[in-house]
Amino acid sequence: MKLILAATALLTLAGVSASSQAQPARWTTYKIPETGTSVDIPSSIFSEPSGRPDGYGERFQTADGRANLTIQSAPNAAHDSPAAFLAKKNPPAHIQYKRITPRFFAVSSTRGGIVWYNRCNFAHDFVHCVLINYPAAEERAWDDIVTRISLSLNQD
Repeated sequence: MKLILAATALLTLAGVSASSQAQPARWTTYKIPETGTSVDIPSSIFSEPSGRPDGYGERFQTADGRANLTIQSAPNAAHDSPAAFLAKKNPPAHIQYKRITPRFFAVSSTRGGIVWYNRCNFAHDFVHCVLINYPAAEERAWDDIVTRISLSLNQD
């Protein structure tokens, strides 16, 4: 199982801020039936399916490919704690934000002009994650979107 810890898309500045100011984001709840993972996503922003991650879930991107969102659940066969799981992924040393609790971790940083944000909850022998990549130049415009997605991540 691979969890993405860095952005892979090259994004432009013609931003979410411009499209989100024109009309409010339309939010829907995405659910992974196999694991009970659910998360609110701005379906009007992440409107294009872009493949499947390892385990269960879906990848989405913006219509212009500037930003992407992965919703993923994968077995935690080793029953790792959030700290142990994250350490096994060898995250980059320059992480700008890191919060680790007994139930989840959230990490974020920038790389090549892209902000990447990952949150993974640990429950029911699975790791339930959201991974978001977006232009660093638009960070303020994405703050509320990323916060809502992150806080809505839940497991039945």
